[in-house]
Amino acid sequence: MRPGGSSKAAAAARKKEEVVAAASWPWSWSWCGFLLVMGGCGGGGGGGGGARGKIGKKVRPRGGGGPQPLRRLSFTDLMTGAADQDLSVSLAGSNLRVFAVAKLRAATRGFASGNFLGEGGFGPVYKGFVDVDDDGVKPQAIAVKLWDPDGAQGHKEWLAEVIFLGQLRHPNLVKLIGYCCEDEHRLLVYEYMEHGSLENHLFKQIPAVLPWSTRLNIAVGAAKGLAFLHDAEKPVIYRDFKASNILLDSEYKAKLSDFGLAKDGPEGDDTHVSTRVMGTHGYAAPEYIMTGHLTAKSDVYSFGVVLLEILTGRRAVDKTRPNREQSLVEYARPCLRDPLRLARIMDPALEGRYPPAAAREAAAVAHRCLSGGAKSRPDMSAVVDALEPLLTATDDDLPDPVGPVVLFVAPEADPQHENAERRQRATRKVDEQQQHHRHRRHRRRLKTSSNESPTKLGARRNEEFWVWHVPADHKA
Repeated sequence: MRPGGSSKAAAAARKKEEVVAAASWPWSWSWCGFLLVMGGCGGGGGGGGGARGKIGKKVRPRGGGGPQPLRRLSFTDLMTGAADQDLSVSLAGSNLRVFAVAKLRAATRGFASGNFLGEGGFGPVYKGFVDVDDDGVKPQAIAVKLWDPDGAQGHKEWLAEVIFLGQLRHPNLVKLIGYCCEDEHRLLVYEYMEHGSLENHLFKQIPAVLPWSTRLNIAVGAAKGLAFLHDAEKPVIYRDFKASNILLDSEYKAKLSDFGLAKDGPEGDDTHVSTRVMGTHGYAAPEYIMTGHLTAKSDVYSFGVVLLEILTGRRAVDKTRPNREQSLVEYARPCLRDPLRLARIMDPALEGRYPPAAAREAAAVAHRCLSGGAKSRPDMSAVVDALEPLLTATDDDLPDPVGPVVLFVAPEADPQHENAERRQRATRKVDEQQQHHRHRRHRRRLKTSSNESPTKLGARRNEEFWVWHVPADHKA
């Protein structure tokens, strides 16, 4: 924001640039916007003739004109048609590339099964590789998301992905390189994320258990991505924050992916967005499920669930566990403010190798994020401020290695010893019978003495103990 006069002058200049830019286009972008909303691609897809056969063709204005304004186009703008010309302007500034189906098929070796990476609501994802093209794009690995017509998502979700990721840039958002909209085909092309999803690392331990420092870095990175969306000039509600949508690059930096369910946040005097309930069971905020009222605090709740997964190594919903443990939030949230109970629910795969103080602070953040009332939850910027200082915890803050552990073990039975005991018991029985007649008055005393002297029997057990030293670097 600029002060008074300069702000008005700048606004007037931007308005003039928009008019010049709109006039430079050879056709009306109202028609193109209408095609995009209704399911066609207009001039922005691979099926529009000129883009066919090009891999890495940038979306650029086709006319002349001066500098293009980079004002983000919201999904609402497109649906209302109030700023149709902004679609071309926004895509031009984003450096998105338009790919042809044939080029993406070649890049993925015909969508070969060996290149299959996974599958979500939109469709399967394949790894590919692009070479240098006419625009000089560097050779790079890519991930190609292919629309499944029988899947749960369709053109609207594809368009939301292009609109949001095509314009938003942040280190903790996955980069959308380009797209394909050719005939009935809808494809999205992303940067390739070498280490896959957080879900695989937490629950499938691929390739290995994530250490505490890496987990915390991932949590902070994901929080920064959400904070960026919420604090944008035109806020964005992610709506599908979960472990499978957090991707990890070669350095395990977290990046949010899959914006198909993202929504523009409330603006002006509005407090929420009313929409049909969509998302993943176990991650959605309770008030959103009950009312359909979507706010940024809905994302905060989902972040709390994922942070709980990071701490415990448990899934948000796990039907294989006992009934009371199937819902992670219901089971674990009451433990988050009790250090002893927290230690019992921490991921056993960590083997205690985490700073207890940092774990307690992270658990306290998760507890606040999972508050039943949306107003009680912190903003994501406050979550970042709370978690980021925990990254400074060093190995000196880790607990001491476990050990020594003392185990008392009874020795194996000795047959010769048992036989000797049986003979002694038989002899004592005979002696007692003889003494019964001759020493009647001493019978009670002898009986009492016999009952009150177990010490020798206990001593004959000869208890032994082993000391089991657990190495500090031991891995199960």
